[in-house]
Amino acid sequence: MAYTGTPSPAGPIGSPYCVCKVELSVCGQNLLDRDVTSKSDPFCVLFMEVNGKWVELDRTETAVNNLNPAFSKKFVVDYHFEEVQKLKFALFDQDKSSMQLYEHDFLGEFSCTLGMIVSSKKITRTLLLGNGKPAGKGMITIAAQELSDNRVITLSMAGRKLDKKDLFGKSDPFLEFYKPGDDGKWMLVHRTEVIKYTLDPVWKPFTVPLVSLCDGDVEKLIKVMCYDYDSDGGHDFIGEFQTSVARMCEAQDAFPLELECINPKKQKKKKNYKNSGIIIVKSCKITRDFSFLDYILGGCQLMFTVGIDFTASNGNPRDPSSLHYINPMGTNEYLSAIWAVGQIIQDYDSDKMFPALGFGAQLPPDWKVSHEFAINFNPTNPFCSGVEGIVQAYSACLPHIRFYGPTNFSPIVNHVARFAAQATQQEAASQYFILLIITDGVISDMDETRHAVVQASKLPMSIIIVGVGNADFAAMEFLDGDSRVLRSHTGEEAVRDIVQFVPFRDFRNAPKETLAKAVLAELPQQVVQYFKHQNLPPINSEPA
Repeated sequence: MAYTGTPSPAGPIGSPYCVCKVELSVCGQNLLDRDVTSKSDPFCVLFMEVNGKWVELDRTETAVNNLNPAFSKKFVVDYHFEEVQKLKFALFDQDKSSMQLYEHDFLGEFSCTLGMIVSSKKITRTLLLGNGKPAGKGMITIAAQELSDNRVITLSMAGRKLDKKDLFGKSDPFLEFYKPGDDGKWMLVHRTEVIKYTLDPVWKPFTVPLVSLCDGDVEKLIKVMCYDYDSDGGHDFIGEFQTSVARMCEAQDAFPLELECINPKKQKKKKNYKNSGIIIVKSCKITRDFSFLDYILGGCQLMFTVGIDFTASNGNPRDPSSLHYINPMGTNEYLSAIWAVGQIIQDYDSDKMFPALGFGAQLPPDWKVSHEFAINFNPTNPFCSGVEGIVQAYSACLPHIRFYGPTNFSPIVNHVARFAAQATQQEAASQYFILLIITDGVISDMDETRHAVVQASKLPMSIIIVGVGNADFAAMEFLDGDSRVLRSHTGEEAVRDIVQFVPFRDFRNAPKETLAKAVLAELPQQVVQYFKHQNLPPINSEPA
């Protein structure tokens, strides 16, 4: 979704697609020995940076007399992909029973982002003292695990010879599923659709989270009630039974599970009462509904490429009115956009080598116009080391090129799409490509760009466009298929929305994190949508 309107720093920005809980397990190795007569008694404290200050989140237990502790107490942290979440793990030797940290001996600390931990799944690093030197041979190992039960259950149900409840016709049956609530009462979880005029209904298959149906416990009893629908809301009870997910999972396509539907009142009254019909579990399957974090923890790398607009409409970079003019603070809107997006994505790419491409400029020595050139002028190796490398290459190339035109997007979109297409040959959820295009305005090759985006929508790829300056960005809004499906000039539809457009002017006076949140809000959803569409589970996923 394009984020427009004036952002207010107070409320949550972007969308909560990727809020989930991550459990962090901590171990220490070869910790400093601060005790004279015995070994250190270490405990670990977790801090998170909030508004520039370190705030304590939690502490582990104390491991007595142990220089290689594995702490049983885990840290649980909310994970937000579109934020830089800085963490600090500090180890202390417990000397007194005081809660004040200065009362205990410091054993070393390690700082990183939560993104770094989840993208590696497990990291081991050197502990540092306050002066930045190693704390002896002390090391820390941190492992991440997502705290959510992502299993879903899909049930196919039918009925046979259900009791007839309507005077002038057959019943209109539907089912209700209940689980035991904390208060001991049955709690409604799911209601099927009504099948009209039949005693042998076949309901549509339905899928619910396993946590919803049975709190994730396949042995837990659940109750299924069958009713005859009445439009006045006074539905007639047909019968009920109790079962468990484990029992229902015995049903196979060729061997359905049959359960008697019992009406207790009728059972008491009639001696020869058998049942009020049979409910059939035709199939019951448990699968995993993978999240973005599952794919990242499974080893998926986010491959980041930047495309920068060097067309003449940006103005001469030596003129303070130019969008490429680097102000005395060392920044401009192009650099702000690179930093905002890059500092988050770089945590998810292990080698942190990012191609940076330019378009719309004349290049030395023959001053031909190029629409996909390496801004480090090394066509065989356009990679820059980290976001800092992109920023350095950008600043260095400005005096050596001539801004020209037209504004063609399709060459750079097709450039990244070629790499994304190669990645599909691995048939694994191992790489997803993100192209950040920063531009000052109107696209010259709209038909070609539309076609390129429609083709790219079939690949593991997303495109983020940040519009700088005050131009009319209507064409960009058109590419961002939030309100309607994007079509190429031949009429072919994009299989999914992969473009996110944001005008930088909406964020000029907002905190810098706000732009990253708005730009990256949809990305986790796009990654999951692509791999699910391809039936690709995370690389190291466990069966359901």
